[in-house]
Formats: sequence, C-alpha cells, structure tokens
Amino acid sequence: MSNRLESGSQRTCIVTRAKAGPGDMIRFVLGPEAEVVADLRRKLPGRGVWVAARADAVAAAVQRKAFARAFKAEVKVSGSLPADIEALLTENCLQALSLAKKAGQVVTGFFKAEAAIKGGSVVGLVHASDGGADGGRKLSQALRRRFGGEERAEIRLFTSLQLSLALGLTNVIHAALTEGTASEAFLSHCRRLERYRSAPSVSDPSDSAEGALEAADDGAI
Repeated sequence: MSNRLESGSQRTCIVTRAKAGPGDMIRFVLGPEAEVVADLRRKLPGRGVWVAARADAVAAAVQRKAFARAFKAEVKVSGSLPADIEALLTENCLQALSLAKKAGQVVTGFFKAEAAIKGGSVVGLVHASDGGADGGRKLSQALRRRFGGEERAEIRLFTSLQLSLALGLTNVIHAALTEGTASEAFLSHCRRLERYRSAPSVSDPSDSAEGALEAADDGAI
C-alpha cells in the first residue's frame, strides 16, 4: 500500500494549475456510480484528482467540466458540490469543538472567557457570528492586554445556534479555548474552513485535457 498521499509532495490543482501540498488541496475520487466524491481525509482508494481547497475553485471545476477531463471518463458531478463540501468542513469543525469541550478545553460565557484570558491559558476565542459586537470587542481587547503581540486565534465562523448545538448548551455567544490538543485540532479545522470560504479570483489557465490530466495522482492507494 502506497503512502504517497501522506507525504509532503506537492499536487497540482486541475483548475488553477497552482501547486501546493495535500493540506492545501482537496482530493476527489470516483464513487461506484462514477460520481465525484470529495476525499477530505485523503484515504479513499482509487485514482484521485486535486483541486485547491477553496469553494470558488471547486465551483470552477464543476462549471468547466474539469473532473471529466482529469478522470478521462464520463462523471456525475452535483451542482451543489461546493456547498456540500463547506457543510462537511463545518460539521468537522463543530464536532472538533464538541470534543474539545469534552476534554475540558472550552469555557463559555463572557465572564468565564474573560477569567480564562486573565489566567493565561487561552489559545483562542470563539464568537458567534450573529452575536453583538460589544462583547467580542471587549474580549479581544482583554486578549491583547494579556498576551500582547503573541498570536491568539479568534473564530467567527459559526452562528450562536451552531455553537449551542455543538456544545450542548443554549445561547452560546462567546467561548474561550484553553491549551490542549483538542483545542488545537479544532483551530486546525477552522483554518481549513476559513480558507475554503475565502474567494480569491480563479485564474483560467489552459482548459486543455492535457493540463487536467497532469493534476491526477497515479491510482490505487
């Protein structure tokens, strides 16, 4: 069994032709019915092709029929593929947040988050995207006062309802992440989601079949 996909070798996006490591790409394989499947964990068997891990790049791959050229086959591609992937990435983040809470690395509520910042163990803050600006601003200021120029993440990717459901609580607006591997795993998932949602322009290189085929990997894992 090859471990090529776990290596740091670069892949080529079938849309932008840009090269990047597997962590900055999404791998796609064909399912049993020739449907295009996102292999987010890069573990599914079969020949794969790669697209930059951004929603606009995935949308361009669908619109330009890049998957069919890269796989050299008739394929089935859902028009909702970009949104489906975002939903999966969001779900991964919220599951990771739930695990961080179970590990005792999440405190919720403005005053508890503020106390955690003063205690010095905070690696990041989570603010509901639909929450009021005042509380988030005050916690951000507290974070800067406590840690100065040291980088601390602030996440604003999820609604209060999403945070509440993930944490098994009600009306979650602010939370603090304390040190630990579960918090770091959550932040890693959030960085991937944030990158996916970003939308720099997608260049339109040669749409030739040859270019798309160069971006495919070799086959069975």
